[in-house]
Amino acid sequence: MSESPFAGRPAPARPPLQFYFDFSSPYSYVASEWVNAVAARHGRTVQWHAILLGVTFQAAELKPPVAHPIKRDYALRDFERSAHFAGLPYRQPEHFPIATHNAARVFWWLHDTQGAQQAVSFARAGLRAYFTRGVVLSDAAQLRALVTELGLDAQAAEAAWQDEHWKQRLRAVNEAAVAAGVFGAPFFLIDGEPFWGNDRQPQIERWLASGPFTRL
Repeated sequence: MSESPFAGRPAPARPPLQFYFDFSSPYSYVASEWVNAVAARHGRTVQWHAILLGVTFQAAELKPPVAHPIKRDYALRDFERSAHFAGLPYRQPEHFPIATHNAARVFWWLHDTQGAQQAVSFARAGLRAYFTRGVVLSDAAQLRALVTELGLDAQAAEAAWQDEHWKQRLRAVNEAAVAAGVFGAPFFLIDGEPFWGNDRQPQIERWLASGPFTRL
């Protein structure tokens, strides 16, 4: 029997998980701490996408949970509870929510000029800084200080977030996210299947382990 022409060849790479997050989303912070590890356990990688929740909310005709008086107190409690359940530190920011367009532009500037790994490192540091230390990422001085703390060029970062090129880059990312059906954060697309919310981790784990289960 002749040997298969495919014998000894590595299995084809499986598509990466698409992870959409906003720097002002507490659940994005929690998800950012587990998404890479979950993907790696199943031989996957993750593509991170910094987006603006305001854009997706507008497209979906939604409001943030804290914008509803009857949901605000619960949401604030659940943010902290969800982080602590995951074993993460959490301090509800005094300024919340905040505009995150500058931080998102820095993410995409780093992504396109220094690589995805550098951008992800910045994203994780930014989420941790906001939700554990109250660093206001919408404040230019505080964002510059964080960039410096991470060993990056603060002057170049500020020039990037003011540059029309990176403004347009973020607009295009938001438009693509909405076109893909993203209406909140964290949001995941896995093999074309959408999952919304940090609490979808068990479903994501099962999907990665055994494939589609929506029609059992």
